[in-house]
Amino acid sequence: MIILKIARIIFTVLLVLLIIFLIDNVPSNEKSESANDMKEENGMDESSIPAKAAANTGSLEKQLDSYLESEPNLEGAIIGISIRSAATGDLLYQHNADTRLHPASNMKLFTAASALSTLGADHTFTTEVLRGGQVNGGTLYGDLYLKGKGDPTLLPEDFADFAKTISESGINKISGNIIADDTWYDNIRVSPDLIWDDEQFYYGAQISALTVSPDKDYNAGSVNVSVTPGKPGEKPEITVSPKTDYVDIVNTAKTIASGEEEDIEVGREHGTNVITIDGTIPADTKPLEESMAVWEPTDYALNLFKKALVNQGISWTGDIKTGKTPDDAEILLSHESMPLSELLLPFMKLSNNVHAETLVKEMGKVVKGEGSFEKGLEVIEEQLLNFGLNIETLKLRDGSGISSSNLIPPNEISKLLYAIQKEKWYTTYIHSLPVAGAEERLVGGTLQDRMEDIADHARVQAKTGTIQSVSSLSGYLNTRESETVIFSIVINHLLDEDDGKGIEDKIVSILANE
Repeated sequence: MIILKIARIIFTVLLVLLIIFLIDNVPSNEKSESANDMKEENGMDESSIPAKAAANTGSLEKQLDSYLESEPNLEGAIIGISIRSAATGDLLYQHNADTRLHPASNMKLFTAASALSTLGADHTFTTEVLRGGQVNGGTLYGDLYLKGKGDPTLLPEDFADFAKTISESGINKISGNIIADDTWYDNIRVSPDLIWDDEQFYYGAQISALTVSPDKDYNAGSVNVSVTPGKPGEKPEITVSPKTDYVDIVNTAKTIASGEEEDIEVGREHGTNVITIDGTIPADTKPLEESMAVWEPTDYALNLFKKALVNQGISWTGDIKTGKTPDDAEILLSHESMPLSELLLPFMKLSNNVHAETLVKEMGKVVKGEGSFEKGLEVIEEQLLNFGLNIETLKLRDGSGISSSNLIPPNEISKLLYAIQKEKWYTTYIHSLPVAGAEERLVGGTLQDRMEDIADHARVQAKTGTIQSVSSLSGYLNTRESETVIFSIVINHLLDEDDGKGIEDKIVSILANE
């Protein structure tokens, strides 16, 4: 029995040595293929992961996890993070990345991509002046029409040019009405979830196919209000730009002694164009500026057009009103806006909500034949499907992100940013994103004063987002090793949404220094 056991042991040892010998003599290329087959079966295809990313993923995960666990402002909040390789689209890190969160203005990333895809970078908005009768002896015997087709960049000086062109065409009197036509879009002025408190400010301005901006920030449907202190005890001086009698000012504010605390509130009474200024302003304070939305932007544009006609010496006998232009009206002039490629700069850099909602309605009008929020959002969903996104996990309520009912997982945001890199308009798109630490306003935009400490070795181009209790930041980061990563950071349920900015900057800093 003992001899039999010894023989079995010897046989086993010889068999193991034979297997080792055979393995060592397999050609190296066959070994590699066998190893790759095993990795592919286990979902470990390393060929799709950049070498540096593969080496550092473990370190990155540890650093980010450690930071998220130690950040006190995240206690009780929800943060979703998605980080991808820009080269392959592979996820390098994720945390709550498939959780639907309120994106705030990161919603504009979806709106801009859809607009470029459907309307095109060269798309412009048209404004027309038409006549509905014949001209004889300097008099137009009929109505004059001002027809808007969505341009959010019209300025007061454009109306002065219109009036001059009308005069040069031989019209100095109108025996009829002056009619503003905004029927290019529907008459739903605000997106479904906009709250009353936001309606009074420029970022909640009403959407109309005929509107006007006070300056080249292009906050359409708004006026600029300036509050300049007087002597202590006196009311401050209030000026409105552009000059218009469309708004009424109620000033109950008071100038107080220099060095005291400023406490000025500028508001607009809901459903009216009464702008109120309350509180106190120290005598040594610089003028305070506030951009306030008007009620009914079509009538506001008509008011400025009427003023331009008067200044040009053109009179009329009929009424000033809104209506629809007849099909047989003759065009006197047609004004084209800047192309979408240029509009994207103030839209995305300055996070202009009115531009976003206008583009939603424009997409609905051009693609579906109806300039409405409903049809425009349908177009966006169709485009996102084309980009490979899972629209079944999204809830889209507007184009700007001001709604607290929008819901998007961070993984879908980063997926969008990866997918659009192949589009012909991608260069235009990424050029519109704010650049961290860039001094020029229309370069840095909402990231002008952020992440300046990493700007020398990393370039961050990203869209910010802020609404009540929400902060977000999504975009592209070029690291010191010249590798590009895509990131999306969305934070909800913050006690103070401003705390989110520091959290986002810290996460991006970890990425930049990885």
